[in-house]
Amino acid sequence: MVALVWANSPWRDGYHALGGTRVGPQAWHLDLTLATWAADGLLAVFFFVAGLELKREFVAGDLRDPRRAALPIAAALGGMIVPAVFYVAVVESAGNGDALAGWAIPIATDIAFALAVLAVISTHLPVALRTFLLTLAVVDDLLGITVIGVFYTDDLRLLPLILAVVPLAVFAFALRRRFRFGWLLLVPAVATWLLVHESGVHATVAGVLLALAVPMRRTADGSGCELAERMEHRWRPVSAGFAVPVFAFFAAGVTVVGGEALGSRLTHPVTVAIVLALVVGKTLGVLAATWATQRFTRAQLSTDLGWWDVVGVALLAGIGFTVSLLIGELAFGAGSDGNDQAKIGILLGSLLAAALAAVVLRLRNRRYRRIRVAEELDLDADGVPDVYRTDKPPAASPAGSGPE
Repeated sequence: MVALVWANSPWRDGYHALGGTRVGPQAWHLDLTLATWAADGLLAVFFFVAGLELKREFVAGDLRDPRRAALPIAAALGGMIVPAVFYVAVVESAGNGDALAGWAIPIATDIAFALAVLAVISTHLPVALRTFLLTLAVVDDLLGITVIGVFYTDDLRLLPLILAVVPLAVFAFALRRRFRFGWLLLVPAVATWLLVHESGVHATVAGVLLALAVPMRRTADGSGCELAERMEHRWRPVSAGFAVPVFAFFAAGVTVVGGEALGSRLTHPVTVAIVLALVVGKTLGVLAATWATQRFTRAQLSTDLGWWDVVGVALLAGIGFTVSLLIGELAFGAGSDGNDQAKIGILLGSLLAAALAAVVLRLRNRRYRRIRVAEELDLDADGVPDVYRTDKPPAASPAGSGPE
């Protein structure tokens, strides 16, 4: 919000000048703008935490059971493919072939925002719904970073990428040996990031690689992974409280007043394509993939969930903020007109998806609340609580005491 207000104020030039300020040594191509540091450096922390969460779920969480993991993973794939098809179809139909580079913008789901909306609404919703959304969002974002590494890497240098294996191995070895001076682990972690950055692959991939290198030691009762949970607990506040907000500050500021008319911006093919892809494409993709997987495989939706719950989750998956903004910059270039249109589409689409999801999930929350109240009152088929019935048989008297 600060970025949007500043970028549309009379002092908007100061906002863009701040994002363009260069900091860092010229060696290793580290003479980067503040906006690039936020996108390449701080988001690596975000993906480190996301990677830890996904790996922990596969080792000790709900994803240990392939039948339970299949549905949200399939939903994530459907939620990537269908929005990309929507985007390409809209852009092609508008004759704007130059914008096809942004096909991956609507494929990702913002974990933090989606879970935040669910947390505000959910007082009686099943726990399985949050698990489904969490798995879908994490897989979405990790597949999104894979897309970035494969399709948005222009100049790949293999030697630094191969050398990155060395500090990555040191990082993993130190963790397995329970290295006491944990803060020294930052040295191989930063070295891994530097080498991945130098290779031409987007540096956030280093965050995922480091997360996958963390050994998953199960706790004695098998309910979790002690080391992974401790690292996740330590770094999540850095990610959610600093890394993502700073990135959002530099990435979300787009000027929508002044210059080009607002109406033409809202009807631009890129904006329309992203909004439709996030709201309609995501919903259809998640629903279709979930239904098809359950219909043609042994994977089954949790018995606690109904299909309207899946609709709510599918709408929440249309909140594509953090990774979508990152892909928009890579696709069109920071400060370009295409990137500005992408930002408007991402903000509008995410807001609309969140609003529609809130409506659906609030209705579902009321239904589950009524069910819980009914269970607490022990309602019979006639709807009358047992405690209020007047035709109940008298309670049995103790043996030999006779009737009261």
